Amino acid sequence: MIKKIILLIFVLGVTAVQAQTAKELLNEVSKKVKSYNNIVIGFKYTLNNPAENVSQETRGDVTLQGNKYLLNLMGTEQMYDGKKLHIIIPEDEEINISSQSDEDENSVTPSKMLTFYEEGYTYKMDIVQNVSGRKIQYVKLIPMDSKSDLKEILLGIDKQTKHIYKMIQKQNNGTNVTITVNSFKTNQPLSETLFMFDESKYENYYINRLD
Repeated sequence: MIKKIILLIFVLGVTAVQAQTAKELLNEVSKKVKSYNNIVIGFKYTLNNPAENVSQETRGDVTLQGNKYLLNLMGTEQMYDGKKLHIIIPEDEEINISSQSDEDENSVTPSKMLTFYEEGYTYKMDIVQNVSGRKIQYVKLIPMDSKSDLKEILLGIDKQTKHIYKMIQKQNNGTNVTITVNSFKTNQPLSETLFMFDESKYENYYINRLD
């Protein structure tokens, strides 16, 4: 019995050390991200659900500056100027404009994608992978909310640069979403009008002002 108690204490101690180490690593990533004036990311987006025979892969890019962002993905452009979100759909010649508060805890925006893990998750160190000579340390994040659609998230972090390399979202319905970073540039020279919506460029578009 005593041996079992000692073993249990040892296991709990190891788990606590792992959680602390994982959180420290994530804190380093967050600190590094927040030190940049802007970030430009090129990525691969993959969605798989074997049970539903769904498989999709595409590429995208996003430019982040503070709470502002410009996202290009799946043929649409999302532009957020800090107050209004503009979703531009060239195929339909349609633009949807809506208010969006970056303070809303329920809104998951590109500007939060590199720091979303700061609240609402427990952390645990996972495997280390060698990717073209880079050591990628994975951290497993498990939602504290038992009603979450997410089962877990695996966050792959480059141990040298402290940049996020890959994010794998595993949902309870069997869907896996993987985002792999192909390029990560910081402090780029950006146009002052990059996040400003110019309505004159879209004369033939139907503009739907949602609020």
